[in-house]
Amino acid sequence: MSKDYKLLVKNAKQVVLICSNGEKYLTRRQMQSLSVIENGSVVIGSDGLIEAVGPAETINSQYSEASCDKVIDATGMCVLPGLVDAHTHPVWSGDRVHEFSMKLAGASYMDVHRAGGGIHFTVEHTRAAAASDLLASLCGRLLRMQRAGTTLVECKSGYGLELHAEMKMLQVIEEARRTLPINISSTYCGAHAVPRGKTVAEATQDVLQVQLPRLKAEMSAGRLRVDNIDVFCEQGVFDLDSTRSILQAGKQMGLNINFHGDELHPMKSAEMGAELGALAISHLEEVTDQGIAAMARARTAAVLLPTTAYILRLPQPRARDMLDAGVIVALGSDFNPNAYCCSMPLVMHLACVNLRMSMSEALAAATINSAFALGRSDTHGSVEERKQGDLLLLGTSRWEHLVYQLGGHQDIIRYVVIGGNVVYDNDRTSDL
Repeated sequence: MSKDYKLLVKNAKQVVLICSNGEKYLTRRQMQSLSVIENGSVVIGSDGLIEAVGPAETINSQYSEASCDKVIDATGMCVLPGLVDAHTHPVWSGDRVHEFSMKLAGASYMDVHRAGGGIHFTVEHTRAAAASDLLASLCGRLLRMQRAGTTLVECKSGYGLELHAEMKMLQVIEEARRTLPINISSTYCGAHAVPRGKTVAEATQDVLQVQLPRLKAEMSAGRLRVDNIDVFCEQGVFDLDSTRSILQAGKQMGLNINFHGDELHPMKSAEMGAELGALAISHLEEVTDQGIAAMARARTAAVLLPTTAYILRLPQPRARDMLDAGVIVALGSDFNPNAYCCSMPLVMHLACVNLRMSMSEALAAATINSAFALGRSDTHGSVEERKQGDLLLLGTSRWEHLVYQLGGHQDIIRYVVIGGNVVYDNDRTSDL
């Protein structure tokens, strides 16, 4: 076999495929029995897609005469698919470190919001920031995520709340997509809060009559690629009727419905999202039994964010009830000024300890199911032939160390590969 290939990863102690039969997501018992090859190898073609994966002896024999741009001897290492972060707010200016002490003293999310902090504080600074500064900070944050193993990330706008600033944020996300190796799913979240001086009705009309028509024009002209539409459906923010009208308008534009719901109050967001055919709903700390059942029937993914509940001392999302009901459970970091976390390994650890998920469930939720929540599980989220060659190589003999070692990913991750290219080589990694 003389064809040229981009990368051969050979002789890995474990290759964690996640799934091996083209599954778009995993639920219930499927999440407990992930597909793993002991002593395996992976070949990534010149197109950046996985060419072959299987037992090391078989792959090494079949590709013994192949020419590869790079060969990694993964003896003693574990290979996983790149991690998928299904919920982030990474474009903003003006950090909110001063609010952390308020929260520690007992202030609630809405207390901070009413005091002029929270989203509105960030909106003020983000509106004033130059696009070049926003891009520089975004790229730095995405590179931190990449070093922690994330190879596909959802990025929201939402700290503009008016046409010019929202378009500026989406253009910054588009520029990062074009220039960085990390894969990006872009989300328009113009209905993240009600702007100061406006009513809910006025804010809703601005989104429907001003922002979405401009977004549609930018997308039609090929200047922006946006994948999802998001609304913060919450008491005191956007009610069910406003949320429904915005999500429906986005869906008519071809955007996936992927929104914030049932975080602080039981709004019946899950029921509404399932009715609308939402691809995913995030947060769900206050979801009802009926909402869980509706999401399971509709195959709407639940994007759980254990960092948010941890930092805000909220009730934990009912992960076990959702898993038992057959909901597609995914994970996200919720990276934002309120929950500053770039690490999906840390998110998986919190999911296991606080949400009572098993390590296998957490890994499935942070790979194939998070990819599904972004409409990308046909190309990402597992190590299968013809999927994108995004890999995570660990300097460990068991993949579970990535979840088990709280904060240990900085020393455990040896390589991060995107599209067959090594984008991070950590020479500090030691065999554990």
